[in-house]
Amino acid sequence: MRIQRSPGIKLLFVGLVGFVLLVPLLMVYALVSDRQHQARTAQDSITQGWGGPQMLSGPVLVVPYDEVTTQTENRGGQVVTREVTSRREVVIAPSLHRVSTDLEPEVRRKSIYETVTYLAATNGAARFVLPDDLDRLDVERSSLRLAESELRFGVSDPRGLQGDASAEVGGETVALKPGRGPMESGGSGFHGYVEWDGEGPLVLDYNFTLRGSRALSLVPNGGQTEWSVESTWAHPSFAGGFLPDTRSIGDDGFKANWSVANLALGRSLASTSDTGIVVNAGSVPMPPPPPAPKMRGYGEASFPAQNAEVRLVEPVDLYSQVDRSVKYGFLVIGFTFLTFLMFDLVAGARVAAAEYLLTGAGLVLFFVLLLAFAEVIGFAAAFAGATIAIVGLLTAYSAAVLGTRKRAFTVGAILLGLYAALYVLLSLEAYSLLVGSVLLFFALAGVMYATRGIDWSSVGGRKDSEPMLEEEG
Repeated sequence: MRIQRSPGIKLLFVGLVGFVLLVPLLMVYALVSDRQHQARTAQDSITQGWGGPQMLSGPVLVVPYDEVTTQTENRGGQVVTREVTSRREVVIAPSLHRVSTDLEPEVRRKSIYETVTYLAATNGAARFVLPDDLDRLDVERSSLRLAESELRFGVSDPRGLQGDASAEVGGETVALKPGRGPMESGGSGFHGYVEWDGEGPLVLDYNFTLRGSRALSLVPNGGQTEWSVESTWAHPSFAGGFLPDTRSIGDDGFKANWSVANLALGRSLASTSDTGIVVNAGSVPMPPPPPAPKMRGYGEASFPAQNAEVRLVEPVDLYSQVDRSVKYGFLVIGFTFLTFLMFDLVAGARVAAAEYLLTGAGLVLFFVLLLAFAEVIGFAAAFAGATIAIVGLLTAYSAAVLGTRKRAFTVGAILLGLYAALYVLLSLEAYSLLVGSVLLFFALAGVMYATRGIDWSSVGGRKDSEPMLEEEG
């Protein structure tokens, strides 16, 4: 015969069993994190030979000049003064820079993992002029070596450069060489030498195709920078320090346009050092990014803040959704146990500790099934499949535990409602907390109403004024 316990002791006992189930639930949470890390590793291996998130910077025009300084030395007690000529560089940003990029996305797979890559066909036109106020930089025009001018183009991950890169100045082709990019790209990219007399503007036309993955970023660096991006990818995300002025997104792709003026950049068009991006006036320049930037999360590149960025976001990040669902796992377990407890206290059923543990194991198994199926068939189908499997299993088990099919169907209906509510909460972003808190309020009100006649300290379980519910047939 089972020992009769007070409702309060039963409630405490169910709470302890639920607390024990936190251990496997945390193990599932760790499993999700491990699978997410494994997916990122697989995605990195896919893009390893293709190209990572790309950042474009430049072009800039670098003009060498001779700087003469006076040095004083003490030789044998005599002060000797001599002039030393050093080679320096003045870096000139374009007064006008127009860039258009056509992104051609492609989803690449390895086993069950996938990531989005792209080919970025970029065409640009830039106009350079020699500043009239070089004297403020302590640079004399006569010291400029204009015939040794150099154009520098920055690409954060040069592995993605294709062989079609070309540049023209005044209709003449510029021979391009690897390396020596601006500091914004960590010095990686390509460059070419041009001859310029400095009298008129230097007009540059260039184009190249770049392989990359997940994100593309442009660093504005001119008097006026205009960037347009067009792609067939239907799920873009815009980030960085500058958002597009206009955008249009549809099922057939997106178009976006940026326009950034020099006043928004906090840097002049000419400088004697290629120091990178200035975050705001008077601040220390940001250090350059690594040659091959890594992702902080899906579609998030570690680029400086003062840039324009577009990310090719995957429509569903299944690991983040499974991760969020596991966080609601204890609530699902709690409501299910509460249902069993109500049948125990109000309807006279008897539920043993092993039966609570087995039911909890089934509820934890739901999240394992969800993760396993989601990696293969997608989150929505996996959620439906795991729900059908676990609800069917626990409904059949409840018929034996609670004694009648009617009670078992009640448990099944409650579980279906819980999983439906969970799916709704996962689908909501801004209102998930509001909806969840309202549902908890009504659930608590229902429990209070159902247990209003229970004497929690007595062994009998109910107050004398409240009759026991009739047993179902």
